[in-house]
Amino acid sequence: MAVRRKEADTMEIIKGGVTAAKGFEAAAVAAQIKYQGRTDMALIYSEKPCKVAGTFTTNVVKAAPVRWDRQIVENKQKSQAVIINSGIANACTGVEGMMYCQETAKEAAKVLGIEEAGVLVGSTGVIGMQLPIDRIKAGISELAKVKKAGIESGTEAAKAIMTTDTKKKEVAVQFQIGDKTVTIGGMAKGSGMIHPMLAFITTDAVISRKALQKAMSNDVEETYNMISVDGDTSTNDTALLLANGMAGNKKIKKGTPEFEVFQEALHYVNETLAKMMAGDGEGATALFEVKVVGAKTKEQAKTLAKSVVCSNLTKAAIAGHDANWGRILCAMGYSGAKFDPEKVDLYFESTAGKLQIIKDGTAVDYSEEKATEILSQEKVTATADLKAGEAEATAWGCDLTHGYIDINADYRS
Repeated sequence: MAVRRKEADTMEIIKGGVTAAKGFEAAAVAAQIKYQGRTDMALIYSEKPCKVAGTFTTNVVKAAPVRWDRQIVENKQKSQAVIINSGIANACTGVEGMMYCQETAKEAAKVLGIEEAGVLVGSTGVIGMQLPIDRIKAGISELAKVKKAGIESGTEAAKAIMTTDTKKKEVAVQFQIGDKTVTIGGMAKGSGMIHPMLAFITTDAVISRKALQKAMSNDVEETYNMISVDGDTSTNDTALLLANGMAGNKKIKKGTPEFEVFQEALHYVNETLAKMMAGDGEGATALFEVKVVGAKTKEQAKTLAKSVVCSNLTKAAIAGHDANWGRILCAMGYSGAKFDPEKVDLYFESTAGKLQIIKDGTAVDYSEEKATEILSQEKVTATADLKAGEAEATAWGCDLTHGYIDINADYRS
């Protein structure tokens, strides 16, 4: 990703994830929540209490962990720990599901010696099943024993929150605020039902609570909310940002140059994780990126780009390496955004080259063989130029293969 403001020119991509920032530790254990023979619980822990920002699912059906965490964010509670399990989503579980969130927080507070009111929780997996709370509690005790700092523990935590994901998702960056080095790191999971799924970001920045929430809320619209695997919005979608202030920098406030630098670094982390999630969609073989340029407004561009990445017909065409551009124009047409289809230019691009497919809404004389070659790569970009203005937006998705059906036809078993 190109850094968009020169204030962030000092940003450096580093190894690591949620443990890259000062004072953060992590752990992973096999608690046998649903999966056998693999880790399925993770802990993120901070030496010092953190300010917390969060964004949550727009689905009316909200999982118990979503309601629990949103309460903590809205009440401006500080937090020192996040407990996450994979395998069971703790969604549609009624009063018992909320009670299990409380029992999780109580157990974490006891074994970690922290405040119960700020313990965050996250769950992912099958909807409708109750958590095996005894296993959860035993897992928390074990997590407390093995938690540690270092890149490896963060990576293990990223692996533990996977469900149908095929690879762990983590990233970290460093940048300067005055004479202090500030770090932001994160991990995520999401393979199906993502807008997004789960993302956990940590930073050692000294930053006001308002600036922290503003940065996260702003950036979610440009990153996580611009991805889709299957068009479904999960009951558990959660993105949390924790700041413990251990970098010792001058406090970052909204509307300052330092806030712009922080926001740019956060954007890189969020966009990277978002693209990892989109490219690792269930059954996917390719990351499908859609750019809409030359739009009248940002909102018009975002609506059109998101409509294309959500189109199952388009996604199936990408899976078949078929330059069926009519499906893209069709998806743009039913998006609800107004545009002139007779002005649209469309290009396909990948590591195999770039090819114009249509000009002013009709096909040009392009090579089907070259188009197939371009569409056969691991990342494919479709760029639609509306030639109506200066606004643009990008959305990310993946191709739709038989593998998606194979995974979801028997997901509960």
